[in-house]
Amino acid sequence: MAIRVISIIIAILLFGYIVAAAVFFKDTKQEDVCRELVVVVKDSLDKHFVTEADLLSLLKQAKLNPVGKPMNAINTHKIETQLLTNEMIASVEAYKTPSGIIKLEVKQKMPILRVIGVRGNFYIDSQGSTMPISSRYAAHVPVASGYIEKELATTDLYKFALFLQENTFWNNQIEQIFVYPDHDVILIPRVGDHRILLGSFDGFRGKLDNLQLFYEQAIPKMGWEKYSLINLKFKDQIVCTKK
Repeated sequence: MAIRVISIIIAILLFGYIVAAAVFFKDTKQEDVCRELVVVVKDSLDKHFVTEADLLSLLKQAKLNPVGKPMNAINTHKIETQLLTNEMIASVEAYKTPSGIIKLEVKQKMPILRVIGVRGNFYIDSQGSTMPISSRYAAHVPVASGYIEKELATTDLYKFALFLQENTFWNNQIEQIFVYPDHDVILIPRVGDHRILLGSFDGFRGKLDNLQLFYEQAIPKMGWEKYSLINLKFKDQIVCTKK
């Protein structure tokens, strides 16, 4: 009987200790403060649109700099939302560590086309959204100029830029894109002293497939300097204008 009583007393004391320890450590955790903010810009070696200083400035403006604040009072979602107001940023992940550190993992947008249009200069990124030109870094991407509205830039031009990115031959060959008011498109190649009249963007893949065959079969015989204009406007036709 005595052993049973002792066992019960020990169990009660052990339970009390566990509860007290849990409360103590919980209170200690709540009192922990953020001692450091660690920023990782994942693709900073390839692109230089965003720096750690830019991110800290954004957080300070919104009074969201976490350093020195209680960890349980830091809202990582608000931090992410604030940083995404920077149009150079594609994604942000903010999270807490047990050691009192807030970590930010930031991914920059990836431009695939530069637009010099009637509404100003900007980039189109890999997701089809716009991003501003940076005074800090210029991306080496094809340039589209002329009568380009934002809607055209984020639809047909975006699809064309994706095609160039995925097609090694045409990505190396097309240097500039010019859009006329009637939406006829001229392509300026890197090789050859001629211009390519694409017409509209409708069916551009088929048009360029035909032109690539023409390059491979006819140009070796005739030379790059024979024509001033190669017209692809008409379906399944290539009309060349001699110099």
